[in-house]
Amino acid sequence: MIEMVAKCRLLVEDIYNRYDASHDLDHIDRVMKNAEKILLTETGADKLVVRLAVLLHDVEDAKYESVHDFTIRGILKKIGSSTELIEMVLSVIESVSFNGGHAKDITSIEGAIVRDADRLDAIGAIGIARTFAFGGARGRKLYDFEEGARMTMSASEYRSKETASVTHFHEKLLLLKDLMVTKEGKRLAKERHDFMVAFLQQLKNEIE
Repeated sequence: MIEMVAKCRLLVEDIYNRYDASHDLDHIDRVMKNAEKILLTETGADKLVVRLAVLLHDVEDAKYESVHDFTIRGILKKIGSSTELIEMVLSVIESVSFNGGHAKDITSIEGAIVRDADRLDAIGAIGIARTFAFGGARGRKLYDFEEGARMTMSASEYRSKETASVTHFHEKLLLLKDLMVTKEGKRLAKERHDFMVAFLQQLKNEIE
């Protein structure tokens, strides 16, 4: 298991180093740390599936589809994964993305762990940093208080509109605390959520 995970990390390292700072290899490593924390509190999870899903979950992210031509399935085959393992990892990854509130249902404990681990890295201090890093890479405004947050939207609408970075907090990040599935994910999310709320209030105070 250790060798397979190590091979996978080597293959994805170059891919993520082509992404901007919001979804780079450091993001993957932080999500892995989150997943390892949650694994300590959840029984019955397949650790290999969790670790491979973490390493691969952003490889086919639509935001970076023009950056490389690798596929998750192709990488899993290259490291010697069985057909069963490939399908398990793909199933977990399919349930990770937020998609404007249209995420697929969790069907396994592995899916719950990986999704919570990824969403933890989208909130708190690091979530704030990543939001502005992504917004900066895409040329988005820092804030636009005249811009209303969209509470109902399709997955394509969520991805297509270039909203200001602060608007993204209201459309996604502030919602994630209540969408956590695992007990440890919920516990870790509360402090991070509260920090974001305090940050947004301070930002508003400084602007006004």
